[in-house]
Amino acid sequence: MKILHTSDWHLGRYLYTKRRYEEFERFLDWLLERIETEQVHCLIVAGDIFDTTTPSPRAQQLYFDFLAKIVKTDCRHVVIIAGNHDSPSLLDASGTLLKSLHIHVVSRIENPGVLVLNDPTDTPELIVCAVPFLRDQDVRKSKPGETWDEKRQNSIEGVREYYLRIGEEASQVQQRLGVPIIATGHLFTAGGQTVEGDAVRELFVGSLGGVPVDVFPDCFDYVALGHLHIPQKVAGSETIRYSGSPIPMGFGEAVQDKFVNLVVVEKDKNRPEIVPIPVPRFQEMKRLQGDWPGIAAEIESLKSEKGTIWLEIDYRGDLIGDLQARIDQAIADSNLEVLRIINRPRMEKDRLLGDYCDDSQTLADFSVEATFRRCLESSSIAKDRHEDIFNTFQDVWQMRNERSISS
Repeated sequence: MKILHTSDWHLGRYLYTKRRYEEFERFLDWLLERIETEQVHCLIVAGDIFDTTTPSPRAQQLYFDFLAKIVKTDCRHVVIIAGNHDSPSLLDASGTLLKSLHIHVVSRIENPGVLVLNDPTDTPELIVCAVPFLRDQDVRKSKPGETWDEKRQNSIEGVREYYLRIGEEASQVQQRLGVPIIATGHLFTAGGQTVEGDAVRELFVGSLGGVPVDVFPDCFDYVALGHLHIPQKVAGSETIRYSGSPIPMGFGEAVQDKFVNLVVVEKDKNRPEIVPIPVPRFQEMKRLQGDWPGIAAEIESLKSEKGTIWLEIDYRGDLIGDLQARIDQAIADSNLEVLRIINRPRMEKDRLLGDYCDDSQTLADFSVEATFRRCLESSSIAKDRHEDIFNTFQDVWQMRNERSISS
């Protein structure tokens, strides 16, 4: 059986002022082609289908158009789990209808977690432990007087217990059916690689705080993860992987190769065959860094390339007063568009961030959680109180987000 693992589409995401709907549409068209070419039987999308909990009508249209097209292919099953960017309520709204098309959307842990997927003869062919993004209240029981470290450890143990429980349930089903088990997840594993600008938000509590690889039971033949945008194995494991985001979410990802994972499982083999399939680049992006002569030379060389290229310019030379004018003149009537200019010699640090950022960063570059932490660090509040205050803030902020999602 052939399974295609992808995640972190982030439909509707902007890059500065640029809408990216054309990129998303081209990726989804390419994905449909690969599903047909590779004769994929099951597609797994491991969370963050949308970039926000309130996606635009165009982003939702891309999602539903893709699902309408995939049911016309030979792909027999689609399994979609919610990520931390997704609204469970929004995904649930179409869940019943989609299930009749063999599209299984799992947004909350109260949904059926163990799915048995059948082939065209109604014979079971795969078990999927469909685990969505686990929120802190899903896996941790709050105890009076907990320290920050205790809360974090209790959250990890809650994740471990959940995977153990669902793994045991799947194993019991497997004993009867004798078919492989695939698990999903949307979380941050310990040692996971991230990159600047990849939109992986800084979350300090719950299941995104560095979950060890041993939370996944050995009964899983493959674990399809989402949340981290760099394609990677977890702790060197061949069968526990992030597929990564299919398009670069920021200029920090511009030099990355992007992939989806083709997973081939067979009843008589102990380990699945895993083939990363490269995703084409649908929009060229370049980060130019250095002094003016170097940047000007790179701009000139890029003019000969085909297609529009988005640029981020990180200027690090001597102070010059007409940098913007020079750039405008250099790219005039060309295939180049500058989305961001970092003029390091002239950039002053944001007063709120003080000494806790480098010269290229402003308040907009940080998540709400990171900004609050830096506020604490620049305050006169005793340092031994910081973690308790930050933890309280996190609880309030998470409750606010949960209410926003449920509404």
